[in-house]
Amino acid sequence: MRTFVHLLLLVCAVAVAVGTFGPLIGTVEARHVPLTELRDGFPAGRSLDQIQAQSVTLQTSLAVVLLAVAAVLLLTTLFGSRLLGWLGVLVGLASLGVLAWRLDSSFDSQIRTDYHTLFSGTWGLYAVGGGLVVALLCLLVPRERRGF
Repeated sequence: MRTFVHLLLLVCAVAVAVGTFGPLIGTVEARHVPLTELRDGFPAGRSLDQIQAQSVTLQTSLAVVLLAVAAVLLLTTLFGSRLLGWLGVLVGLASLGVLAWRLDSSFDSQIRTDYHTLFSGTWGLYAVGGGLVVALLCLLVPRERRGF
């Protein structure tokens, strides 16, 4: 890979890792969302404030997946493996997609009416999503040509 691709992937890995601990929607962070609720859906009758108030261990939350994605992007930077990079980006985009799908199925009306307040100050979502999109673009850069 080219040198600027390595540097940008390093920045993307840092952005995803830092964004993991920031708010994704409203005050909900990745460490507040258990993996079981991503798999099964959020329980009926809960609000976003109740999800934010959950005490979930780091090992069973969405944060561990996003931190693993950041680690895979860092390994991609170190070793130059495009396969690792694609794996990390696809898992990261899939996890954000599942989160969006579950939030939409459970809190559709609340998100539609309060989207101005729910998405203001969600720098964690922007850092994770932006890091993954830039990493995707970096992986699309062609390889260096070998010498004659």
